[in-house]
Amino acid sequence: MKILLILFVVALALAPLTHFLPSKRQRQVARLREYAAVHGLFVEFRDLPGSERSVTGNDRRPQQMIYYGKRLSPSRSNPRPRRAWLHSGDGWQGLHHRQGPPACAGQLPADILALGQEEGSCGVYWLEPGSEEDVQQIVDALAAWAEDLRGTP
Repeated sequence: MKILLILFVVALALAPLTHFLPSKRQRQVARLREYAAVHGLFVEFRDLPGSERSVTGNDRRPQQMIYYGKRLSPSRSNPRPRRAWLHSGDGWQGLHHRQGPPACAGQLPADILALGQEEGSCGVYWLEPGSEEDVQQIVDALAAWAEDLRGTP
């Protein structure tokens, strides 16, 4: 009986430690991010383009999303313009511009929320619902986009 009581007390003491074990979803997200990093992308939180609310004051908070980006070498003559495209049911919509999305947009998984381009990187915004195959599609598409941007003046 004493042994059962000791085991119960030890189990009771160790039970809160189980909260520190990663969940299945957390392990999946870690695998996706590691896969992206190994294949040349960087992953960070960024504000979703166009997510600023029309609320004034301190309540104005953009929506944070995961950004998978491909670093670009600096442009030599003219800096690359900052552009973004939002994905909706109708396709890709330019944010504050009328230029169509990059050619790689058709190669991306359907879960992508937005595309972004700036001087230092091009990338995608998403919630990471997919698998490593989806990340490989993103890697391939961003490599093609970076190559297109490298050739543009």
